[in-house]
Amino acid sequence: MRIRLINPNSTASMTAHAERVARAVAAPGTVVEGVNPAGTPASIEGHADEALSVPAMLELIRRGEHDGVDGHVIACFDDPGLGAAREVARAPVVGICEAAVHAVSMIARRFSIVTTLERSVPIIEDLVQDYGAGRRCRRVRAVDLPVLVVDGDPLYARQRIAEEIGRAVREERAEAVVLGCAGMSDHRGWLQQETGVPVVDGVVAAVKFIEALAGAGLSTSKVGAYAFPLNKTPALPHDAAAGATR
Repeated sequence: MRIRLINPNSTASMTAHAERVARAVAAPGTVVEGVNPAGTPASIEGHADEALSVPAMLELIRRGEHDGVDGHVIACFDDPGLGAAREVARAPVVGICEAAVHAVSMIARRFSIVTTLERSVPIIEDLVQDYGAGRRCRRVRAVDLPVLVVDGDPLYARQRIAEEIGRAVREERAEAVVLGCAGMSDHRGWLQQETGVPVVDGVVAAVKFIEALAGAGLSTSKVGAYAFPLNKTPALPHDAAAGATR
């Protein structure tokens, strides 16, 4: 099985971290290929960054389809362009926020999410509602660290994240915590051991969901919402077409 892990931003080190985490949990025989586009924002922190990242991400998904991969992971917690990605792909496409929210809902009744910046909080809150877990998610918290700091200063970042997880357990009585950024994936094991609560990482969850979906022979439905995009080549009006044949 081949899984294409797509980091929609252009920071290759972040892609390498997520790829390493994904490969560590992949089943024997599963090949994980981490890729990222060039020319997109260095990190995705807000709606504008999301919008700028999607066209290049869709092109990578089209290439993956051409290469015959068995599934695609969108390795950004905002799940940018997830619906569009499913339109252009027949193989399963899983976003790491969606995967993490579904996974944590199976192991805990109450959970919190720890992300990077406050500006990401409303975006993630909306996603949680869309994924049907609004009642179980007690709070989306931010450690107030830019994504590139999380990537560039991992020891400082993981200590800040651990402190925020502790607050979630004490203040919201969270029974599990979701890491709200692909750049946090490297720290999941340490954070779980340090805090004593289940810590869910979306990269791990997404890879395992892709393995399950593809292993079950399931592909993205092409009936209705996720049908392939329509061909927008203009058609001649009926009269003009009829005249052209006379």
